Amino acid sequence: MPLSDRSLLLLGLVLGSFCTLLGSVAPGNNSKDALNVLLIIVDDLRLSLGCYGDKLIRSPNIDQLASHSLLFQNAFAQQAVCAPSRVSFLTGRRPDTTRLYDFNSYWRVQAGNFSTIPQYFKENGYVTMSVGKVFHPGISSNHSDDSPYSWSVPPYHPSSEKYENTKTCKGPDGELHANLICPVDMADIPEGTLPDKQSTKKAIQLLEKMKTSSSPFFLAVGYHKPHIPFRYPKEFQKLYPLENITLAPDPHVPPGLPPVAYNPWMDIRQREDVEALNLSVPYGSIPVDFQRKIRQSYFASVSYMDTQVGHLLSALDDLQLANSTIVAFTSDHGWALGEHGEWAKYSNFDVTTHVPLMFYVPGRTAPLPEAGEKLFPYIDPFDSISELMEPGRQVEDPVELVSLFPTLAGLAGLHVPPRCPSPSFHVELCREGQSLLNHFQFHDLEEDLTLRGNPRESIAYSQYPRPADYPQWNSDKPSLKDIKFMGYSIRTIDYRYTVWVSFNPHEFLANFSDVHAGELYFVDSDPLQDHNMYNETQGGDLPQLLTP
Repeated sequence: MPLSDRSLLLLGLVLGSFCTLLGSVAPGNNSKDALNVLLIIVDDLRLSLGCYGDKLIRSPNIDQLASHSLLFQNAFAQQAVCAPSRVSFLTGRRPDTTRLYDFNSYWRVQAGNFSTIPQYFKENGYVTMSVGKVFHPGISSNHSDDSPYSWSVPPYHPSSEKYENTKTCKGPDGELHANLICPVDMADIPEGTLPDKQSTKKAIQLLEKMKTSSSPFFLAVGYHKPHIPFRYPKEFQKLYPLENITLAPDPHVPPGLPPVAYNPWMDIRQREDVEALNLSVPYGSIPVDFQRKIRQSYFASVSYMDTQVGHLLSALDDLQLANSTIVAFTSDHGWALGEHGEWAKYSNFDVTTHVPLMFYVPGRTAPLPEAGEKLFPYIDPFDSISELMEPGRQVEDPVELVSLFPTLAGLAGLHVPPRCPSPSFHVELCREGQSLLNHFQFHDLEEDLTLRGNPRESIAYSQYPRPADYPQWNSDKPSLKDIKFMGYSIRTIDYRYTVWVSFNPHEFLANFSDVHAGELYFVDSDPLQDHNMYNETQGGDLPQLLTP
């Protein structure tokens, strides 16, 4: 069968057969013995962490969490942009079901009255709380972070959020600018604090209140960094001397990359310090010295964020909640740091869809702490670290963020919502992601043995919309009405395969008979995804693509 026919057959799975397998069903929850849940969501965090093998990054507190967790090496977001990704994994539905590909609609109005992870926990006796950026703010969460559906108490947003994109970055001229690179002196900034510091403080206060509660809690904490602008305490730059900063290993646009697949990182270009570089659009490259500064500040932002995670987890220990609280840690998507000549998310490449994902389950992924023992003592990234902590047990299989809903439900002892029918717009409670419980080897939980050995559990789907065949000013974040093409992408352990097809935004339909471009990368021989084999194999026979 020629590859063009295989394209239609394989990618037909993406639209018509996003079906997943029914996960384990746990017995109903008893609030007396129920495990709490702490869900930590980081914004724009790629796999720049020590626990994922990055030897440059100082992330000791997240690495410590990983050492007590089940860590997924190949977890993927369903769309590499904030609002669509968050709505997708918090509802357990894919973007084609939430019908959110931009920032401009509320799924309960646009698509269906779909339940969310916190809503499900709330309906099962949990006190649910939101701190920081959990849902994307604005229309996509009804200007309320989906309250009152999802949360028992009003969500908390740091007061200093409003300064994130204002002129608070001191430039070489001594003036304040709205820059991309923005290390700050804490004494000089408005309110003398930063959003993630405020979020940590508030989250710890909520943990203190819940310690004496008779109800279990579900606390979601969303950290802003390393999202742009890179606004962080300036001392974190010292962890990453510029002379130690290397460039991306593939800093140029690959010659075989279809123009529709490229994102022109317009939001970066609009920052004052980048704007001053007078780069040509869309392919103009950033000067090498400035590339190093961007990478330095991204890494510094990660280490700053790691300290906040460290303080939060240390408080969990201090309050003696570590033995009764599941901790899940992930990011909404990754971020390119010069790979393929790109500086943003907005694509289907691994560097933007590949995310950290780990679960600490007391007594399961790590032994219960003994009296007086601390699992998560705070570690200062500025202290000399003799050796990196080894992660706990790791899973290599590709998995998806839409699996977060059924997995957290099952880990907490709640019934795992059933898999969604197709279509499922009329169904309030179901999920399109498969449960990952089988990876935890819980022998005391009933397991669905059909999960084992099925090739579908080794596939992750992502997608990204474009307004045109070629990069233009709105290619990164097209509004729904402007979407003309959708790139549907399949990631297995061996390859990433993407086709760019025409898309009707009024009917939310892709036309798989109208393929405009394709990408095929083999992971073993081309881990950076620089050599597109799609055109070379077009019309050829690739049985390994469809062989279970």
